Formats: sequence, C-alpha cells, structure tokens
Amino acid sequence: MNELVEKLHGMTAPHSHSNSRVPVFVMLPLDTVSLGGNLNKPRAMLASLMALKTSGVEGVMVDVWWGLVEKDGPLKYNSEGYAELMNMVKKVGLKLQVVMSFHQCGGNVGDSCTIPLPPWVLEEISKNPDLIYTDKSGRRNPEYISLGCDSVAVLRGRTPIQVYSDFMRSFRKRFKDYIGEVVVEVQGGMGPCGELRYPSYPESNGTWRFPGIGEFQCYDKRDGTWNSEYGQFFMEWYSSKLLDHGEKILGAANIIFQGSGAKLSGKVAGIHWHYKTRSHAAELTAGYYNTRHRDGYLPIARMMAKHGVVFNFTCMEMRDGEQPNEANCSPEGLVRQVKMATKLAGTELAGENALERYDGGAFSQVLATSRSDSGNALSAFTYLRMNKRLFEADNWRNMVEFVRSMSEGGRTTRLPDSDRVGTDLYVGFIKQKNMRKESEAALV
Repeated sequence: MNELVEKLHGMTAPHSHSNSRVPVFVMLPLDTVSLGGNLNKPRAMLASLMALKTSGVEGVMVDVWWGLVEKDGPLKYNSEGYAELMNMVKKVGLKLQVVMSFHQCGGNVGDSCTIPLPPWVLEEISKNPDLIYTDKSGRRNPEYISLGCDSVAVLRGRTPIQVYSDFMRSFRKRFKDYIGEVVVEVQGGMGPCGELRYPSYPESNGTWRFPGIGEFQCYDKRDGTWNSEYGQFFMEWYSSKLLDHGEKILGAANIIFQGSGAKLSGKVAGIHWHYKTRSHAAELTAGYYNTRHRDGYLPIARMMAKHGVVFNFTCMEMRDGEQPNEANCSPEGLVRQVKMATKLAGTELAGENALERYDGGAFSQVLATSRSDSGNALSAFTYLRMNKRLFEADNWRNMVEFVRSMSEGGRTTRLPDSDRVGTDLYVGFIKQKNMRKESEAALV
C-alpha cells in the first residue's frame, strides 16, 4: 500500500490558480457507510480516494443518511462510520461535501442500495399513513415525510423540521473540528433524492416511466386546467408550499452552520422533459411553477440567495440532440434558464450530471455549461459517481482531462485523446497481480 501511495502522489495534476477555476468533486457510493454504521471497504475507499487526489479533484461528496445515523431511536445518533471517512479524506488531502439526506435511498434513478427512513419513523408512518405523500390514486410514497407535516409534532413529540434541525445540530457538534476545514459544504436535503421537489415521478413499482409528466402529490388533479384561473391558483399554492418547506430547512441550516466556515447548498431537480411544451407539465407536478409565461426557478433562487445558499442543479451534461423527440426535452434550455435565474437572484450556481456518463461528449458539455457566457458560471461541479467503471482506462483518462480543463475555467472544450499526468501508469499499476486487493478499491 505504501508503494501505491508514493506512486500516486508522484502523479498529482497541477492546478491553475485562476479565479475562473471550477473545483470538481466526486460523489461517493450510496452505501459508503454500511447499514451497521461502519465505513464500507475501508482499504478500497482509501485507494480510491488517493486515485482521485492524483487526478486533481477538490474533494468528494457523501450522503449522511438519516436512516443510518438516527436509526436506533429519537436523538440517538451514530456517526462513527462518517468519522472514519472524514479522517481518511483529511489524511489524503481532499475536501468533503456532505448531504443531510432526510430521504430514503432506493426507488429512483441510480439507486443501487436500499436505506429506508429510520425504523421508529416508519413505525409512526404505519400508524398514520398521511405522514407521507399521496397521489390522486391513493398511492403512498415512503421516500420522504410530507411537507404538510412540517410544523406538526408527528414524530414522537417533535415536528419534522425540529427532527431535521436536531440532526444537523448533532452533526455540527460531532464534527466541529472538521467543518470548515475538511467539510467545505453542507447540503440541506429537502425532498426525494435530497431535491427540493415533490415525489411526482417515482420509479419504484413501475409507477412512473420516462418521459411521463408525473402526478400531483395531493388529493387534486390536473385535468388540463393549468392555465385556467383555478389552475393558476392551485399551482401558486402547490409551488409556494414547496418553497416554504425549502425555506424552513435552509433557514434552520443557516442558523445551525453559521460561522462554521462551510458553504450551504440546496439541490433542485433538472426536469428537462416536456420543457418545450407550453405547460411544462412534468415540472408542474414536481412543484416548479415554470411555464412559458412564468419563471419557476427565480423564486427558488431568490429564497436560496436570502439564506446565502448555493443553488445546486443537475443535468449539466445533457444535450438536446441526445433526447427522444417525443419527450419534448430541452436540458440545454433549462440549464440556460437556471443560469440566468441564479444570476438575477445573486446566488451561486453549482452543477451535477444527472446520469452516469464517462464519455468525452458529456464532459465537454459540462465544460461548456460551466462558463459564464450566458448567466452564472458554475462555482463547483460534483460528478456522479465513483464506481468501478470510472477507473477503467479510457473513462479515467477522460475524467483526468475534464478535471484539468475545469481547473482552467472550462476553456478547453475538446478533451484530448491522451492524458498527460500519468493516468496509464496508475491504471497499469493497480492491475498488477500483487496489488489485487488495493485495485479493488478503485473498483468500488
């Protein structure tokens, strides 16, 4: 292992010190911490983190799961697996973005494991199923507590907002020596997948399939009346409830992490299908009142700006031409709109890719959208996600070149065919037979 460390540290990519540099983070596996509360495959994780360090990335992102940390009962927190990870990240010289994940893992795009809400919370839900979202067919969604309960003491004498606040307060207290130094960003989870939205397009049990418009998550219905007087009234109510929910969580997070030195962020979903239609129906059901006549992202950006929160947005890697015609998609148009909304609101914009991509085309698209040609430039980019495919020779080469280009402010829009920082050395090195155990790491 020591030999591996020396080889990798000798290959560190140079950094540009330009102000336009866009730091790149990489999401860690969803099951980085096991159901038992321990760090999964620690030797493998260490070797992977060292490899990422050599590529020039700024750091990594990890979900801090409510369902793992507060699993044993109300106010009983076990964060030891995360403490082990933080020590490791610090040792390697990387930074950490943490997501306060108050949703379940499982049932959405890319979910490779299942981490439900805490058992004691599920117990309360079984007694009162109205604690979770329900669509017009009566289907319940256990991904996230309904925002309708935000201010009601439904969780053993505490409101959900109080529970989330206590969780964040406990996290700040436990990791006070790391926050601001190693932990540079805390993302407040605000809905399914950690995003500020309703669970209008759940994939579990075949409820939704792309590019369906999804369902409103209350006992109402659309019936094509989105542009009528009632439709407008309903959408104002539905979207304002979501905005209020986001404000409660981010407002609490702002107070809790104030003065810690860590940035706060909030994530918004990139719902790009049906974007070219007049109604933007798929966005409406998710709670974004965005139509041809109304900007649904500006109010969210202004709310985040009020609390000094970074607006984190997905689908930065997508091109319109890659999407099926019948879906009326425009990820590029949507990203342009969000870049302008965040610029107008005066809040930072950070990005992610929505789907796992390793090709030069996807990386080039992120480079293009990272610049400030129209609207906000990106203040950071988080790549989804670290797994065994990322470390395959061609994919790793693309990743290293992408990180280099982002460090130069996204000016290099074509990824070169070869890398110049010893990627081949690293890939060949971890394939040696006598390093098999360490190589599994980079193959998490």
